[in-house]
Amino acid sequence: MLNRDNTVSRQKITVSKKFIYLLVAIFLLSTLVATFFGKKGYVDIQRARKRYLELQLEVNKLNREKDKLEEEIRKLETDPRAIEKEAREKLWLIKPDEKVLVKKKEKQD
Repeated sequence: MLNRDNTVSRQKITVSKKFIYLLVAIFLLSTLVATFFGKKGYVDIQRARKRYLELQLEVNKLNREKDKLEEEIRKLETDPRAIEKEAREKLWLIKPDEKVLVKKKEKQD
């Protein structure tokens, strides 16, 4: 009888251990899933990094464009030839003794 009680007791301990292992495994699995796919998880962090790099490239592009426009402003403020060039190209202004030749664009068939 003692042997039988001992076996039943071991089975209960084994079942209890299995249950505890199962709970630990579920906890670890849920923690792993939350780490990768949860809010501020690995996937969100990678997405944020990608977005950050895209925005950084856009900022760099806009800074280059800003520098170019600032240089153009500086030239227009200081160089009379730059003003004349802009007036001729954008406003089609000419001097009184000049003639403008306009080349027609050829039609493409």
